[in-house]
Amino acid sequence: MAVDLAPSPALADLARRTATFIREVVIPVEERHRGVVRSEDVRRHLQQAAKQAGIFAPHVAREYGGLGLDMLGRAAVFEEAGYSLLGPLALNIAAPDEGNMHLLEAVATGEQKERYLRPLAAGEVRSCFAMTEPAPGAGSDPGALTTCATRVDGGWRIDGRKWFITGADGAGFAICMARTSGQQGEAGGATMFLVDAGNPGMKTVRHIDTLDESLYGGHVELAFDNCVVGEDAVLGQVDQGFRHAQVRLGPARMTHCMRWLGIARRAQDIAVARAAERRLFGSRLGELGMVQQMIADNEIDIAASRGLILRACWELDRKESASQSTAIAKTFCAEAIWRVVDRAVQICGALGISGDVLLSRYLREVRPFRIYDGPSETHRWAIARRVMRRHDAGAAQ
Repeated sequence: MAVDLAPSPALADLARRTATFIREVVIPVEERHRGVVRSEDVRRHLQQAAKQAGIFAPHVAREYGGLGLDMLGRAAVFEEAGYSLLGPLALNIAAPDEGNMHLLEAVATGEQKERYLRPLAAGEVRSCFAMTEPAPGAGSDPGALTTCATRVDGGWRIDGRKWFITGADGAGFAICMARTSGQQGEAGGATMFLVDAGNPGMKTVRHIDTLDESLYGGHVELAFDNCVVGEDAVLGQVDQGFRHAQVRLGPARMTHCMRWLGIARRAQDIAVARAAERRLFGSRLGELGMVQQMIADNEIDIAASRGLILRACWELDRKESASQSTAIAKTFCAEAIWRVVDRAVQICGALGISGDVLLSRYLREVRPFRIYDGPSETHRWAIARRVMRRHDAGAAQ
């Protein structure tokens, strides 16, 4: 079946306007703050500017103030937004809010959408997704979930510990995954709960010091201790949390890839500009064979990453499982984007590791992507298992 990847005129125009907005409005702010912003004033300023430019919340349904793009449409716009570390924040498509909006649109009740999705889509509040736990709890293996939710009069009591909860600092609410049946290690029995920030049973334990710093709201360890919520806090169906989470995980992995691909392009542009102007050994740096190889390899990694993203998004838009294509794309992109930024640093030499350009910041930001959303090793294991199952199924026929 033919796959037409050419954007419509309207989508191409939106991508162009996003690219212009990032260069003219966002990058000056990024450079002033060295890529790391913790100010609500700055966040609100950037988001208001994006609203005025008509590019805000492109992924959200028009009913909730967005532009209603499908996954292929998001690929074009999110990559342009990701050209700056602050671009996703400005367009309200940064993790974890973007993935949470997608989940709420798909799973929440009408009342929950009004209470949580609408203000989140408008940038009035932020959110977090409380899934990962300290060892031996849930991480790459969600079935290791230890946080429990127990029925009480009028609702549920949540108890457990979460860590590496991105964006939790200042979030208006959390989507918390807790076990409501079964035992640790079992694939089912989890439920998602909406927990408001003011709940006295949800407390910040600490801010985790990490290699990356640009994700707004940081990475936080949370304690759920006698955290009581009502029946209306259940997101989706009881005991169906892992199934509902799949609605979020595949698309969220792809949107991560889209955003970081923008940074890979930015790093390549910085390196190429340096190679064009810097003269060594009687010629421009970009005329030396080893530098040309790095420039070429960067172009190959960028193009291959984009192709894998588009293929996975095409499958997602067709409502296919896309488990294999999203795992392949996530694994390749996480490693390819790291290679691109690392080569860009090498091409720029001393300038690359200095604070005069943001390449060293980009290097610190993209390295954790090989761990976030499932480490490359876990995805490779899953990819290989699917291949073996396909072989076994064919052999049995």
